[in-house]
Amino acid sequence: MTYAVMDSPIGPLTLVAAGNELAGVYMEQHRHRPPMETFGSRDDSVLPAVADQLTEYFEHGRTTFDVPIHFAGTPFQQRVWTALRDIPYGDTTTYGELAQTLGLVPGASRAVGLANGKNPISIIVPCHRVVGSTGSLTGYGGGLERKQALLDHERGNVLF
Repeated sequence: MTYAVMDSPIGPLTLVAAGNELAGVYMEQHRHRPPMETFGSRDDSVLPAVADQLTEYFEHGRTTFDVPIHFAGTPFQQRVWTALRDIPYGDTTTYGELAQTLGLVPGASRAVGLANGKNPISIIVPCHRVVGSTGSLTGYGGGLERKQALLDHERGNVLF
């Protein structure tokens, strides 16, 4: 594994590579961020397509991502993370709606929320697009301020 660090309007982003695939996008003080030493050596030339696409996203030129992803999690987590990629740019869904989309039993929103919170590939796998049942902002690994900034950005409120 190797990693790169890129600047962004929401602070430095650590991009973690597993071979040629993206295994993580972490923000500063990211909850559930593994220790840096587990990312291998730093090489800011790895994952250039990821850095380019994130830059385009922040410049309002990209609404979807098409980089190869390496999901490292339980089968349930991977199922939730895959479903996150279907939430359209600028839209939100609730944990309960996501559970329903996955065909889970009523009340599974808590399990979906836990899996969502462990998403290692922020922004590109858009866990920030999941909100509470009333539309309120709920936990986000990168902090609620960043979650709000990303949602505002996608709704066309020019923040960066």
